[in-house]
Amino acid sequence: MVRQIQRAAVLGSGVMGSGIAAHLANIGIPTLLLDIVPREVSVDEKKKGLTLEDRAVRNRISQGAIQKLLKQKPAPLTSKKNLTLIEAGNFEDDMKRLSEVDWVIEVVVENLAVKKTVFEQVDKYRKQGSIISSNTSGISIEAMAEGRSEDFRKNFLGTHFFNPPRYLKLLEVIPTKDTDPDVLSFMKLFGEDVLGKGVVEAKDTPNFIANRIGTYGLLVTVREMLKGGYSVGEVDSVTGPLIGRPKSATFRTLDVVGLDTFVHVAKNVYDQVEGDEKEIFEIPAFLKKMVENGWIGSKSGQGFFLKKGKEILELNPETLEYEERKKLKAASVELSKQEKGLANKMKALVYSDDRAGELLWNIFSPVMLYSADLLGIIADDIVAIDQAMKWGFGWSQGPFETWDAIGLEKSTAKMEEQGLQVPEWIKQMLKNGNTSFYKEAEGKVLYYSNGEYKELVENPKVINLQALKKQKGVIKKNTSASLIDIGDGVALLEFHSQSNAIGLDIVQMINFAVDEVEKNYKGLVIGNQGKNFCVGANLAMMLMEAQDDNIFELDMVVRHFQQAMMKIKYSNKPVVAAPFAMALGGGAEVCLPAAHIQASSETYMGLVEVGVGLIPGGGGNKELYIKHLKSMPKGVEFDLQKVANKVFETIAMAKVSTSAAEAREYNFLNFADGISVNGDHLLYDAKQVVLALQESGYTAPIRQKVPVVGETGYAALLLGAEAMRLSGFISDHDMQIAKKLAYVIAGGKVPYGTEVDEQYLLDLEREAFLSLIALPKSQQRMQHMLLKGKPLRN
Repeated sequence: MVRQIQRAAVLGSGVMGSGIAAHLANIGIPTLLLDIVPREVSVDEKKKGLTLEDRAVRNRISQGAIQKLLKQKPAPLTSKKNLTLIEAGNFEDDMKRLSEVDWVIEVVVENLAVKKTVFEQVDKYRKQGSIISSNTSGISIEAMAEGRSEDFRKNFLGTHFFNPPRYLKLLEVIPTKDTDPDVLSFMKLFGEDVLGKGVVEAKDTPNFIANRIGTYGLLVTVREMLKGGYSVGEVDSVTGPLIGRPKSATFRTLDVVGLDTFVHVAKNVYDQVEGDEKEIFEIPAFLKKMVENGWIGSKSGQGFFLKKGKEILELNPETLEYEERKKLKAASVELSKQEKGLANKMKALVYSDDRAGELLWNIFSPVMLYSADLLGIIADDIVAIDQAMKWGFGWSQGPFETWDAIGLEKSTAKMEEQGLQVPEWIKQMLKNGNTSFYKEAEGKVLYYSNGEYKELVENPKVINLQALKKQKGVIKKNTSASLIDIGDGVALLEFHSQSNAIGLDIVQMINFAVDEVEKNYKGLVIGNQGKNFCVGANLAMMLMEAQDDNIFELDMVVRHFQQAMMKIKYSNKPVVAAPFAMALGGGAEVCLPAAHIQASSETYMGLVEVGVGLIPGGGGNKELYIKHLKSMPKGVEFDLQKVANKVFETIAMAKVSTSAAEAREYNFLNFADGISVNGDHLLYDAKQVVLALQESGYTAPIRQKVPVVGETGYAALLLGAEAMRLSGFISDHDMQIAKKLAYVIAGGKVPYGTEVDEQYLLDLEREAFLSLIALPKSQQRMQHMLLKGKPLRN
């Protein structure tokens, strides 16, 4: 049976239900969002003369949830336009419409009786073969399916999304004993390829994998804080990025999640386990008091932290009063900061005898042992557990990877010295001479499972650049970039400078890469697997040259960068840019001239140079203008001034897309460019585009002249900017930048409609860039950005 999910229904329109509906809409799946019918008419509805029989009233709850999606932060929608794919309905009038959908997702209140009642209705109206799933965070999937039809049971499973669904990668898939293996396989593949998730198969146990271990770890941390006399701020200062965890660390994470939600999830395990485990999941008295007080975190305005003006205060768990936030100061913390690599940093911390070391050891060791005890109970292998914690909680390393990082033999010996109970399977593993959970052999990653090492088999759509470089080496590299053979006749140019900032080393490698590919390869991908694709040019280097009045040097650098961008554009072999995360300034300029852009769904693209007192200098103005022109309907007259206005506004306001879909609305991407929902598949998708272009007989674009708005258009562009200056919205220096930008976009002092060549526009751009970088106020902006990380208004 060939399965497809073309339409879906989400039952329950709370934060999670509406978030899942938004995620489905983001990937183009029309979704019906249902909720209960209100019991009474609101004041506003009465004023309008509406009654409980009116559709607007009956759909009020789900319709209200849909409208809230536009205001939520972070934004659940990749584009506001996606809202049209979500249709409001209610349980009484619209259950019969479940016959229209291929997937029904239940997201109602966490109550087994309520869920079973809902599923009774679903079973009545769904079509044969449609998939049904529950997004429960811990109620038994088996129990929900009891009493349902055979076809329901074989097509039923748990699909536990993490909140917010657009951003958190983990999807736990939980089959029952009756789930058809084909349904399970389909949903795992659909989850990864279409929903863009990291999919982990979990067993039907309390809280599944990530919430079981994550909640345990958070409660262990609370226990150690109380036992060791640490403050909330001290704990957070060492349980975040220092150990490869998110910036929100422990207590800021709890504030974001909500203490009411956390307590509910913890109680779910508490009610279903026994012995020592039950003791850990008992909620401390001060946490219960916080929930009683309504101090449940960000959504209530206070929790473990309270913001007063610009100051952030921390809660004292003993007095329940807010105090000045503290940081944990210890020799091991300073020592770890000097170490390279997370493993060395962790060792410096957990094996020290100071307060930081003791705290972290007393957090790590129970969580690692707990994870080992649950192997085979919550998941079949260590990989599933590690991936669940990385994808669901944002850990850099899962518990078994952490164990390897601090040394399995040494840490286990320390645990036994302290009288901690190490599972027999780990003792046997060490006895047999196996001293790590993971190891590499012949370029492959192996993991320990049931007494032997097995190969970690990844989806073929996942290209691991580090592994590739180990297996094949590199074609050529310098300090800032490498050219890598990624197979099938395709090469990849990887940036790896500090913050992937563009300097002469990268420019040189771009030139070499295009030449090499034209001779020996089918095409080139420009991509990497760093934190960001590229946040722009090397600002510190440019500022230093400007302050030394080395305008000649800067002119040469900008010329070289412009020439490299033209080389990308007019390469005889297809060049595909694969941006993700931040692709700003020079990062966007690298993408715009490419034959194709294959962007990750979460791509934040923009030409942001005005924020540091400059305008784009590498061809960004020209390329964005041309991209707008190409988006105009063929054979239809259009207003050239409107195009110039739109480009001017995008660059002058330093607009940055909040998704690849929005980048398309700003014309950084066009509709021929692609979007990869799963970021792990981005390089694979870009490679496939290169091959498709090459196989279809790709040839370099023909150089054409560009129509510009000229002098009259320049005057029109400045009208709006001048009005903003007179109103006090922009400074005199902002106006000076706007004039330079307008002159470049307009194409200088030529008549309206004049067609100019690209080099002419590049020369205008370069001259404007150099004139601005020489100004003291622009240099002040650059320096402020480097020191403070935010724009200066001067």
